[in-house]
Amino acid sequence: MKQVDLGNKTAFGEFILLGFSDLPQYQTVLFVVFLLILLITLLGNSVIITILSLSPQLHNPMYFFLGNLSFLDICLTLVTVPQMLKNFLVEKKSISFSGCMAQIYFFLTFSSTEDFLLAVMAFDRYVAICNPLHYTMLMKKRLCIQLVVGSWVTATLDAILNTVLTSRLSFCGPNKIDHFLCEMTPLFKLSCSDIFLNEMVIFTEGTLVVMGSFSVILVSYVRIITAILKIHSAEGRSKAFSTCSSHLVVVTLYFGTTIFMYFRPSSSYSLTKDKVASMMYTILAPMLNPFIYSLRNNEVKGTLRRVIFERIFSQKM
Repeated sequence: MKQVDLGNKTAFGEFILLGFSDLPQYQTVLFVVFLLILLITLLGNSVIITILSLSPQLHNPMYFFLGNLSFLDICLTLVTVPQMLKNFLVEKKSISFSGCMAQIYFFLTFSSTEDFLLAVMAFDRYVAICNPLHYTMLMKKRLCIQLVVGSWVTATLDAILNTVLTSRLSFCGPNKIDHFLCEMTPLFKLSCSDIFLNEMVIFTEGTLVVMGSFSVILVSYVRIITAILKIHSAEGRSKAFSTCSSHLVVVTLYFGTTIFMYFRPSSSYSLTKDKVASMMYTILAPMLNPFIYSLRNNEVKGTLRRVIFERIFSQKM
């Protein structure tokens, strides 16, 4: 166990990510599965970004936010999956102390930005459905950029604070993290420092970031559903709901697992449940999001078919 003496405190030079090491006979299978997930995620989200960039008819606020969501999904996947893939192939599943802190920082930045962005997308759908005549005037390009930049800046500040506080902890005893990534909760179990401040910051900022974003989404959808129910024709209601159904599915998938992760009683904590929940919103959700939006959004599907047809036609010519 490599340790560095820092005066009256001890810091590990590296940590061991146990991940799925309790399934040694399935390491090769898991490597193939997560490699496919990585490739599908990168391809799916890259296709979404490309389609939105090449199609002028999709240059509106809703798809501007969707493009940013796809970019975030790529970033979030690249923070977690490559390290997992490496650990499936090596016997010593180590990560340096600085690498662990970097993973915590980028993971918090991308995941918190996604929280805010999903709230922004809910607000966008609220304006589009509840104030359609003022939508173009309210959701101007400048405001959309400010909302995205604000999401990134706020998430970055949150990540910096939590990463700095975590890096200042002393660690003693085993250096094994029973997780597939450097995540603060299992890391605290290795600390011999007082983690009260860290836990308070996580709880406070977690409440503000996760529950604050979720509250915006909840209020937006209550008003959206109320407005939709007031539409007299079934066709009108169906058309209005179709513009936000994809986002609603993504929100349910992402926030359902996030809230389960961070806002459940400590008595119900389970390492297995923790890993599964983390996998849902850090790995599976980014892979599924492009399919949810492409399969449930007629404009995206139509544009995708047109782009594919034009490419095939141009090759034949």
